[in-house]
Amino acid sequence: MSRMYEIRWHGRAGQGVVTAGELLGEAAMAGGSHFQSFPEYGAERMGAPIKSYTRISDEPIEIHSPVLEPDMVIVVNPNLIGAVDLTEGLKEGGVLLMNTPQSPDTIRKRLDYQKGALWCVDASAIATEELRRDIPSTMMIGLVIKAMEDDSRALIDLETAVDTVEESLEGKLRPEVVEANARAVRRVYEECVKG
Repeated sequence: MSRMYEIRWHGRAGQGVVTAGELLGEAAMAGGSHFQSFPEYGAERMGAPIKSYTRISDEPIEIHSPVLEPDMVIVVNPNLIGAVDLTEGLKEGGVLLMNTPQSPDTIRKRLDYQKGALWCVDASAIATEELRRDIPSTMMIGLVIKAMEDDSRALIDLETAVDTVEESLEGKLRPEVVEANARAVRRVYEECVKG
């Protein structure tokens, strides 16, 4: 039986949500799966809300449209609560992943979200500690993997994802920054909370 995850990312232009979606897809491909990753472009300017999509499947993907009913929604910027309908179209029993210092109970109340799993992690704090900058998009991949494992539909493993992140950054960044990114992905995986 075919397994496919349809994912929608929410962030702000310039935060790297498009790159994070592509890296997630590349990690899936490295593990033998197929993927699509693409942004939804409009009249974006730095800081404007942006969406990006990733599909991961164990079979070739023949759909070529935006993800309207995602299995998973990833929110990189918690300031989008109230500005964007973050749970729009999320499937019954879908998974919401949130970069936030707040508890899952608090986020459920703020979003009036009761229908599926909710994972929270303060990826911004981890990014600031590890990278000295609040750039949490790529490390949210660790949270995606944790949530997929919990759902028993994991199509990517943590080490493959970390290797993919390291390979994508090698030659672009200093070795210590590449290592900090790898640590951050692992920390998000380990420090996230389901509620």
